[in-house]
Amino acid sequence: MMFAELQTIPSPEVLWWALVPLLLTGGGAVVLLTFASIKSNLPSWFSALWVAGISTAGFISLFPIWNRIAEEGPKTFLAGSVGVDHSSVFITGILILVVIATIALAHPYLKREDLPEVEFYVLLLLAAAGGIVMASANGLIVMFLGIEILSLATYVLAAYHLRKIQSQEAALKYFILGAFASAFLLYGIALIYGATGSTNLIEIKEWLSANILFDDGLLLAGFAMLLAGLGFKVAAVPFHAWTPDVYQGAPSPVVGWMAAGVKAAGFAALLRVFVATFGSYVSDWSPAIAALAIASVLVGSIGAVVQTDVKRMLAYSSITHAGFLLIGVEAATERGTAATFTYLAIYAFLATGSFAVISLVGDQGDNQHDLEAYKGLGIRKPVLAGAFTILLLAQAGVPFTAGFIAKFGVIAAAVEARSWTPAIVAMLATAIAAFVYLRIIVSMYLSEPSEEKELFIDNGGRVVIAVSVALTIVVGIFPSLLVDLAKDAIPILVGG
Repeated sequence: MMFAELQTIPSPEVLWWALVPLLLTGGGAVVLLTFASIKSNLPSWFSALWVAGISTAGFISLFPIWNRIAEEGPKTFLAGSVGVDHSSVFITGILILVVIATIALAHPYLKREDLPEVEFYVLLLLAAAGGIVMASANGLIVMFLGIEILSLATYVLAAYHLRKIQSQEAALKYFILGAFASAFLLYGIALIYGATGSTNLIEIKEWLSANILFDDGLLLAGFAMLLAGLGFKVAAVPFHAWTPDVYQGAPSPVVGWMAAGVKAAGFAALLRVFVATFGSYVSDWSPAIAALAIASVLVGSIGAVVQTDVKRMLAYSSITHAGFLLIGVEAATERGTAATFTYLAIYAFLATGSFAVISLVGDQGDNQHDLEAYKGLGIRKPVLAGAFTILLLAQAGVPFTAGFIAKFGVIAAAVEARSWTPAIVAMLATAIAAFVYLRIIVSMYLSEPSEEKELFIDNGGRVVIAVSVALTIVVGIFPSLLVDLAKDAIPILVGG
């Protein structure tokens, strides 16, 4: 009788078509690791080609998924724990493209530094799989699992340069502080469960819409804990202390992944949790996010001014960009969310292109990152210097570049939402940050080369830089190509 009753329990619905990108990235990592275990001396080109092929297939699969959602609407499955909408597809696309760019940079980098390749690609695919889970999670527990998969793989990637003590030190700092952030996140989930009785985002949203909490201290404490945990992942002040040291010590291709991929996944989670789920409590959490945004743009732009290491400069620049992204989140409107997604996509190719240049200039040992290494680059490698100049000017927000579209979008959303203070501070911080980017440009063009060492530019770096610069110019002139997609990528939580 008991067996007969168990037979009647329905299995959770699984939409396999929606899981294709996740299955390709996660499954591709497992298959590659299995190949490496069976045949220890795989050709170096095989693993890179395998990951590139898997990632390309995953990206192509997003087009029919996007079209199906447009026709049938967002879906939820696996007992309501996972959802697929245009926002999850949009972020998945960013993550997969960053993975492809990282592979193009990492393959020659790993050969140059004599580092093992298979393990690197496996970890990168697993990190991407974790990010995809974060972007699709309809439950806080599922989101936490995605964050941990992403984080654990990235911790190891940060320590991947086995002969650099700075790489080991960077990973240790990242891991220890990341463990504290995970603890805050888990405590926040527990408090949200205590306040609402669920960890499912859809159920939480519906419960908060139907009930009024007269004593909401537990819920607000949960907000604070969740914001602390996710704030660490996106490198927002005051949870940013790890960023300069980790960016400086980690392998340059890994830093590109951290700046673009990890940040995209982190902000996808922030938008899904705070804007989509806790939108009815926006007056309680938006002041905290506004404070984090103001602190991030100020600390990031001012901190970058006093640096002489270009990787540390761009680390503080990443903190500044996190502040701008938080301004879009704080607006808590459809325009603010669309502006945040646009910014994430634009910053993805700006960051990967910039760290491609840094990886090339770093040369053997990946340690030539002082401003001295960039002196006279305009004379030694004029095309490379010109490309880096365009990417830096875009990060400064110069008109007719994609960076201007990104910054204008979030500031306009803040003004529309009457968040005057973050908008004004962001515009002032832009002027300060511009000095940092101009300082690098001046070093490249107005300083004599410190040495006549030949700089080798590999094909992978050449392609990533060329595509990044092309996108920077095209999106800057024709912004609707990206902005219209971002407008369709508003997170939507639907019940099963």
